Amino acid sequence: MDEIEKVFEESVNAHKISDVEVGCFLSSGVDSSYVSTYFADQKTFTVGFDFGEKYNEISWAERLSKKIGVEHHTHLISSEEFWGNVEHVQYHMDQPLADPSCIALYFVSKLASEYVKVVLSGEGADELFGGYWIYHDQFEFDKYFKVPRPLRAAAGAVAEKLPHFKGQSFIIRGSRETEEKFIGNAFMYDDEDKRRILKDPSIVTRPQSLCKKFYDRVRGYDQETKMQYLDINLWMVGDILLKADRMSMANSLELRVPFLDKEVFKVASKLPTRLRVNKKNTKYAMRQAANRHLPQETAQKEKLGFPVPTRVWLRDEKYYNI
Repeated sequence: MDEIEKVFEESVNAHKISDVEVGCFLSSGVDSSYVSTYFADQKTFTVGFDFGEKYNEISWAERLSKKIGVEHHTHLISSEEFWGNVEHVQYHMDQPLADPSCIALYFVSKLASEYVKVVLSGEGADELFGGYWIYHDQFEFDKYFKVPRPLRAAAGAVAEKLPHFKGQSFIIRGSRETEEKFIGNAFMYDDEDKRRILKDPSIVTRPQSLCKKFYDRVRGYDQETKMQYLDINLWMVGDILLKADRMSMANSLELRVPFLDKEVFKVASKLPTRLRVNKKNTKYAMRQAANRHLPQETAQKEKLGFPVPTRVWLRDEKYYNI
């Protein structure tokens, strides 16, 4: 905790060096909240959707901003605003990205650009310190993993062929090795779906083949470390940092990421697995360090991501058709 606190404070202070005022994105989660604790008397920015607390982190962020003494700015994104900007955001994205949170990121960048030229953000904390809930996977399968692997493999093979039943996904996932079941936060279609949808089934590729070269580098490591390594090389680069870079630049805003300082990485990479992911929580050691600066409810809050009410819109015929 001491090491994390020291190296992170040095990183934030280094990233705050600028000829212009530097602001900070602020969500309800521990990552950006931890960054924001070094921003007393400066500006923070939050956006949300008008669909209850699940899709709106503004009230959480406002409570924290009062406690740490920052000038807080917010914007509530309407459905019309969101859908009215999809085309504009896609233009700036320059390539397909199946992550609707990039549009929310566009709005928070737009809000910040009205006040500052540079912002700090919390990207990278999940990948380096073990923050995604999927890394907690092995604790879900704790008892099931005691069943010999050949038996689990047989049960998984049978379950795949049966009509849907409760617990089917658990049996199938528990029968597979990490390298087979985890391809990052990007699973959309299985091979059968692809062969059915594509005009030329011969172009169907398995995402596992793309992941293989990264898994080959971390043979012998535990499941959580393998998953983190894959996410650092694929998910973080191809989604997290891509949308942060494009959406901030679309608003002429410079975005800096203190968690991805190489000195912070050195500390994170030395942490034993139990201090990253354990039965109690994810990002365990980092949360304990952040606890020294944040209210308990924020430091220990379960990861929310940047939630977008897609499922709400899909129930509305107008947005469903769009």
